Amino acid sequence: MKIVISFLLVMFALAAAGCHTVEGVGKDVKQAGIAIEKAAEKAK
Repeated sequence: MKIVISFLLVMFALAAAGCHTVEGVGKDVKQAGIAIEKAAEKAK
């Protein structure tokens, strides 16, 4: 669980640094969601 939380914090930091527009935020959130889904599938 600590790994997932750490991963999410890193993704949030990268998303915050990488998005300069509302469209960029949407893309970053989508990618973070995909990463979370993949992590959840691996954890099963």
